[in-house]
Amino acid sequence: NIELITDRPLDDNFREIADVKKRYPKHAVIVSLMAETKDQWRELIQRSEDAGGDGLELNFGCPHGMCERGMGSAVGQEPQVLEELVHWVVDMANLPVISKLTPNITDIREPAMAAKRAGSHAVSLINTIQSLMGVDLDRLSPRPVVDDASSHGGYCGPAVKPIALRMVAQLAREHGFDLPISGIGGISNWRDAAEFLALGARSVQVCTAVMHYGYRIVDDMIEGLDQYLADKGMASVDELVGAAIPAFKEWGELDLNYHVVAEIDADRCIGCDLCHVACHDGAHQCIHLPGTAAIPGHTAPMAKVAARLAETTASDPIPYRVPWVDETECVGCNLCQLVCPVAGCISMVEKRRAPAKDTWNQRVADGRDHVPGGLGGV
Repeated sequence: NIELITDRPLDDNFREIADVKKRYPKHAVIVSLMAETKDQWRELIQRSEDAGGDGLELNFGCPHGMCERGMGSAVGQEPQVLEELVHWVVDMANLPVISKLTPNITDIREPAMAAKRAGSHAVSLINTIQSLMGVDLDRLSPRPVVDDASSHGGYCGPAVKPIALRMVAQLAREHGFDLPISGIGGISNWRDAAEFLALGARSVQVCTAVMHYGYRIVDDMIEGLDQYLADKGMASVDELVGAAIPAFKEWGELDLNYHVVAEIDADRCIGCDLCHVACHDGAHQCIHLPGTAAIPGHTAPMAKVAARLAETTASDPIPYRVPWVDETECVGCNLCQLVCPVAGCISMVEKRRAPAKDTWNQRVADGRDHVPGGLGGV
C-alpha cells in the first residue's frame, strides 16, 4: 500500500476513540500516534488520555510518506532519535507506552534496546516492509499508478510473516531485553498467532487478514488457539509464550550429523514428475524416473517401486511413473516436498550421518573447520 496517515480531523478520531471505550469498557483501547514536533506529541498524548485510551503505540515504522517528513521509519532507523522521542513521550504520558518498530533496519535489537533505555513499557513489531509493488508494463509506470507515476510503499500480509517471526524471536532471546512483545506481520489464523506466541510475543495484532476476511476471523482464531492449548495440556497462553525460543539456535549450534532424505509414498504418487524436474534442474539429481538404473554402491529403488516396475509391460495402458530416490545423493533439501501437489506424498525421513552430535562451533574449536578440497582444505 501507499496510503498515508488518516486525513480525517483529529476531533473525529478522538470522538470515536471515546465512543469505542464507552461501548467496550472492559477492553483495552490502544491509541496509535505519530507526530513531527514535541508540541504535537504533547497534544496527541493529552487528547488520547482525555478520550479514555488505555495505552499509546508510537508509530516508528511507517516506511513511506511519513519517513520523508522525519516520522515513521525515519525515527525507527535511528536508535538515538527513537530513544529521545520515547523519552519525551514517557515523561509526558500517564499511560503505558508501546514502541512500534520498523523492519527496515539491519539489526532490530538496536532500536528495541533504545526504546527500553528510554522507558518504553513494550514494543510491537513489525511494521510494513519498504517495497515496490510492480510495474504496469503497458503504461511503464510503477504500480499502483497515480496519474502515470507511483512510489514505494509498505508490504504486508502473509508473505512478511517469516521476517516478522525472526525479528520477534531475536528480541525474545536477547540477553537483557525483557519488555513485552506484541507480534505483527502476516497473522491470518490461529496457527500464525500461536507461532508468534511460541517465539516470545505476549500479544498479537491483525490487520490485513481482517481487511480481507472481516472481523469474524477473530472468533475463529480464538477458538482454534483455545483448542490447541487444550490439546497440548496448557492451562493458559502464558505457557505457550516463548516455548519455542530454547530451540531457536544460531547456525553454528545445529547438529551437522542430523540428516534427512526424501521418501516418496508410491500409493499416493500421481506421477506428475514435478519432484524429478525440481531435483534434476534445481537440486542434486537424486530423484529418478522409472527405468533409470541405480548407480553401483548407491541406494536402489524401494522394494515396492522395484516390484511394480518388474510388473510393467509394454501393454500397460498407463506406464508406471512413480520416481525413486537415490538416498546416497539426497541432501534433504526438501525441494521435492515443496513442489509436490499431493499432501503427504513426500516426507523427509531422518537418516543420521553419525550417532554423535557434531556442530560447526565444535569443529572450529577442534580445528576441524576446513572443507576437504576447499580453501585451506586438505
